[in-house]
Amino acid sequence: MTLRSAYDAWHQRIYDAAPDHEDASSPWYQLVREHIGDVAGLHILEVACGRGGFVRQLARAGARVTGCDFSSAALRAASTKLFVPGSPPLAALVQGDAQSLPFAHNSFDVVISCETIEHLPQVQAGLNEMHRVTRPGGKLFLTTPNYFNFMGLYEIYARFRHPARQDDQPFDRRQWFPQIHKWIRQAGWTILRTDGTVHQFPFIPGRNPVRWEALESHRAIRKLLSPFAYTYFVAATKSDQAKYR
Repeated sequence: MTLRSAYDAWHQRIYDAAPDHEDASSPWYQLVREHIGDVAGLHILEVACGRGGFVRQLARAGARVTGCDFSSAALRAASTKLFVPGSPPLAALVQGDAQSLPFAHNSFDVVISCETIEHLPQVQAGLNEMHRVTRPGGKLFLTTPNYFNFMGLYEIYARFRHPARQDDQPFDRRQWFPQIHKWIRQAGWTILRTDGTVHQFPFIPGRNPVRWEALESHRAIRKLLSPFAYTYFVAATKSDQAKYR
């Protein structure tokens, strides 16, 4: 089984389990919504758009959106939200690998990548590609898991306690926020701001971790504690002088 076919099977399983789930309600999209501002008229690419809920939300806010995903199963699920019989499509959908995006240089005002780079075998290539397809002065809004927290400690414990345990997704990387900063800067981006949400505490092995949602409702405190958040957010920009890498 190839990585692509493994992701097709994974996306199909997730979609079949909850076809009406509103994926745009996820906490990482909430962070993007808080920071992105008015999107009307902007040409936006979402890398790894999944089931397309956030693509639909951006399109309804007036953006010209392209959703791109590695998986044909993900794009089929997204099409049910974006293509309504008798109406023009809300957005474009393109199958493509984040590590080799099928778009021209300097094509987009904004690139969004949520919970994606941890699933890329070549994360630096993916961030380089996002930089390449963004116009000079354009922005990147990225979220990805950060293990500089109790979840990271639990992962160390779990590796020793359950060495045969497998991840839910076909490919998953453990990383922490200094690595994330390094990869983004090496791709040519200038980091504008960071944030984070989802503070989880795995108190009882074998049980779902407890999330401290009350803390996350206070933006100043949430920002202060962002290096310890599980969902880590970075907003970055491409220099006006940059062309592509």
